[in-house]
Amino acid sequence: QGVPKPFTEVIKANIGDAHAMGQKPITFLRQVTALCLYPELLANSTIPEDAKARARRLLAACGGVGSYSASPGIPLVRENVARFLQRRDGVPARANNVFLSTGASDAIVSILKLLVSGEGRSRTGVLVPIPQYPLYSAAIAELSAVQLNYYLDEENCWALDVAELRRAVTEGRRHCCPRVLCIINPGNPTGQVQSHQCIKDVIKFAYEEKLFLMADEVYQDNIYAKGSAFHSFKKVLFEMGPPYSEVVELASFHSVSKGFMGECGFRSGFVEVVNMDPEVQQELNKLVSVRLCPPVPGQVLLDVVVDPPQPGDPSYELFMTEKQEVLGALAHKARLTEEIFNRVPGIRCNPVQGAMYSFPRIELPPRARAAAEAQGQAPDMFFCMKLLDETGICVVPGSGFGQREGTFHFRMTILPPTEKLQILLEKLSSFYSKFVKEFS
Repeated sequence: QGVPKPFTEVIKANIGDAHAMGQKPITFLRQVTALCLYPELLANSTIPEDAKARARRLLAACGGVGSYSASPGIPLVRENVARFLQRRDGVPARANNVFLSTGASDAIVSILKLLVSGEGRSRTGVLVPIPQYPLYSAAIAELSAVQLNYYLDEENCWALDVAELRRAVTEGRRHCCPRVLCIINPGNPTGQVQSHQCIKDVIKFAYEEKLFLMADEVYQDNIYAKGSAFHSFKKVLFEMGPPYSEVVELASFHSVSKGFMGECGFRSGFVEVVNMDPEVQQELNKLVSVRLCPPVPGQVLLDVVVDPPQPGDPSYELFMTEKQEVLGALAHKARLTEEIFNRVPGIRCNPVQGAMYSFPRIELPPRARAAAEAQGQAPDMFFCMKLLDETGICVVPGSGFGQREGTFHFRMTILPPTEKLQILLEKLSSFYSKFVKEFS
């Protein structure tokens, strides 16, 4: 409305959109996609031969990116996803158990649709971590299922405690039928990475309680902290052997929107199902066929992510350099975020072990809480709105993700370029100190 503001731009640190925050696309991914979208480029001598060979293979497999593909995805791409999973986990993977999707979100909703049933006390209960990614609460509400919250342990770097899972299931059984356990690893919005032992404990718990496991593993490439490592639920499940590896039902999700790729706009991802009853899997086939097929350009891009250039290929060195630059910069920004926030009295930020976000805890004075109440806002929403209005920094209040009663947080991405992130962190820190003074 033309009202003067004390800033020149809004910094959107509220959403994990890497390219919107200035991350450059990975060259090989875009070359192959461009060739498939505009095959005339195959005559261009500046594009490397391995990109052209890949494009020709994909074009032959799908009959052109303007056509529908098979509903679960292009068979060639599903086979390459299965090979990627086999390399990652050291466990056989079958293309028939892989369903390509419009980003991981679409696959998560499809699996929830499959699992939700009943009315009254027989309604499906879905365990979700708190804080959680709001896709889960929204989908659960839309499907009229019951959300069962289990709280991550903030004092212990947002660790998952099986005793807390047990509490949530026991309470849930009083009013619904707990059937599904959702895990986000690495965590969003909390950025924690689960240990091998923790994953084993969760699998044992799911086995004992006959819960279907949904493992949201879209940040598996984004691991920064020393001593942290990504372990897929499928790998750990098969290491445990029978009876677990034969009985526990699992769906695991991945996406091209995160990792080092950050290709959110292509809307591409997949789910692999493990130990799913064949008749139920047949229903999943029907369910995905309702939406015809995932975007074909996204499937093309996914193929390159799961089967990247290999040593000796013309594109290998540039690909590895670009990938390492992105992940190295994110690791540096993860440390920087924790460091700067923890200098400020009243802000406490756990180590950002993985993913793309920090979820700092902030102390808010009683007068700030009263002012928020007078405006009909949650206290952390009140803080975030004032921050936006006075600095142009846009972050998301913790109440949007869930948090323990009486605690306040905000979620912020670590995606802005390093120089901009440093300025943002310092501006946010000094705004917080000013805010506390104003309301003390």
